[in-house]
Amino acid sequence: MKYILKVIAFINILCIALMFLFLFMNGIKFFKFYSVSDFFFGMRWISLSGVYGIVPLITGTFWVSIVAIVFSVIMSFFIVIYMAEYASDKMRKIYKINIEIMSAIPSVVLGFLGLYIFSDIIQSIFKLDTGLTALTGGIMLSFMAIPTIVSISDDALNNIDKSYKEASLALGANKLETILFILLPAAAPGIFSSIMLGFGRILGETITVLMITGNAPIIAKTPLVPVRTLTATIASEMGEVIQGSEHYYALFAIGLILFIISFIINILADYFVKGGGK
Repeated sequence: MKYILKVIAFINILCIALMFLFLFMNGIKFFKFYSVSDFFFGMRWISLSGVYGIVPLITGTFWVSIVAIVFSVIMSFFIVIYMAEYASDKMRKIYKINIEIMSAIPSVVLGFLGLYIFSDIIQSIFKLDTGLTALTGGIMLSFMAIPTIVSISDDALNNIDKSYKEASLALGANKLETILFILLPAAAPGIFSSIMLGFGRILGETITVLMITGNAPIIAKTPLVPVRTLTATIASEMGEVIQGSEHYYALFAIGLILFIISFIINILADYFVKGGGK
């Protein structure tokens, strides 16, 4: 059994390495056609005209990700504290089940909700020409990150030695002070890793942002305008490219960047979950 598990683990590592190699070999070919500096510092993405500046896509990804992670962290913070310290065992189970159900909601369903309901709300609140903005996309994506952040953070809090809490209460701290100044700092590595993994979930999402962010490859100065993300660009343009063309390899270059970013995020999360952030 030990050797079977070793083989399966090796196959997983091999698959990841082959995926990276495939992306790298195709992505690097793009720079035979196009300047590296123009790609990374170009201010326009107009694929039909052969202009492949990635700055507008990075800007769109930044706004959507920042909005999503801020909303998801704030909402998860209150949910985790309530589940860990205030909810009864029955209520905690109910919350835990519902949080897990949230993670099973298809992203296309959230896209429909954002497209036909939430975008109108954003448009009316901020008096915008369209509700398909980075803010809309970010808020809907936050619902995808919440299950990951809540589940891992809740486990991190429950794994803390009970003596931390007992000692704090014995010294005269109230329940809220114990949570804020003792338990949360003690669980910080696990909580941070949950945020990083939630961020990775947000960064890799495609169909939701494709439906509700407006798909405008412009350099956005606020989250209240339509944007286009890296993932949405690949999804929307891959079906129309000629295999082996400059445009084809440009999309692989974007995929390579996303793979590297996701890899770094997972390394950081693993580092902190093992206590490296203490």
